[in-house]
Amino acid sequence: MLSERRLEVLRAIVQDYVGTEEPVGSKALTERHRLGVSPATVRNDMAALEDEGFIAQPHTSAGRIPTDKGYRLFVDRLAGVKPLSAPERRAIQNFLDSAVDLDDVVGRTVRLLAQLTRQVAVVQYPSLTRSTVRHVELLPLAVARVMLVLITDTGRVEQRMVDCPAPISDDSLADLRARLNSRVVGRRFADVPQLVQDLPESFEQEDRGTVSTVLATLLETLVEETEERLMIGGTANLTRFVHDFPLTIRPVLEALEEQVVLLKLLGEQDSGMTVRIGHENAHEGLNSTSVVAVGYGSGDEAVAKLGVVGPTRMDYPGTMGAVRAVARYVGQILAES
Repeated sequence: MLSERRLEVLRAIVQDYVGTEEPVGSKALTERHRLGVSPATVRNDMAALEDEGFIAQPHTSAGRIPTDKGYRLFVDRLAGVKPLSAPERRAIQNFLDSAVDLDDVVGRTVRLLAQLTRQVAVVQYPSLTRSTVRHVELLPLAVARVMLVLITDTGRVEQRMVDCPAPISDDSLADLRARLNSRVVGRRFADVPQLVQDLPESFEQEDRGTVSTVLATLLETLVEETEERLMIGGTANLTRFVHDFPLTIRPVLEALEEQVVLLKLLGEQDSGMTVRIGHENAHEGLNSTSVVAVGYGSGDEAVAKLGVVGPTRMDYPGTMGAVRAVARYVGQILAES
């Protein structure tokens, strides 16, 4: 374990390097920070930090920069995240409150996160598997064609066309809609198949085929793998950090283009605030980045995740504060929708 004094030296190095983009020397540290020790002691502490792999010298005669291990310790020992100002919180709430539907909420959240953090923002759509049914609507389109509309508690709307094996009257369709909603509204998606399995038997013989077809479409909608969707924004922000990608920024951009990579990345995070730094990210293209993510939801349980991707030279307290605040507001909006 590092002594508290050496931890203070590491914190100072991280703060200065994040702010200046320049390797940090002992003279600069003693001038900018009240470390309470002599420059010689600071040099000794920096040498010890380097020996233990927390900082590194990028080239001869240069100062020191944090390593992935150094950033990890800095984040793990944070006293707290940087809170947003009252005007920032009001601006977030007003901006998100103006959203008209779930797509708009996600789109606004991406733009907001990218703007607040000046990083790449990633927002996952609420997962159907973690949602409950708010309403099922059945709309007649033709004598044997119906549109099924599934609305979730998170505001997600899924639509499917159903070609029925026989014509169905408006009265029978209304009856099916009422009985179906009485069984599934407010229930978890995982419970729906068992709740509706005997529903066709309660209808007249001539309508059972249509009821079964509608239910089959509903159940397919609940389990479709295409439910995992996300939105990304602010990729152009990476151009501000060309010095943080000394070889090439291309692997990062290629990884960001792969939604499967990002979905897996978010899936590896806990629903609480998590920070993956540098080589802690399994995908090679993201080894020079850090990922800050947190779950959001309409209640105590997270239904999806959101976060940012940026260089390891990141303002971690500020980024973590912004990500947490936005997730909280998005959760409130889903709860009220």
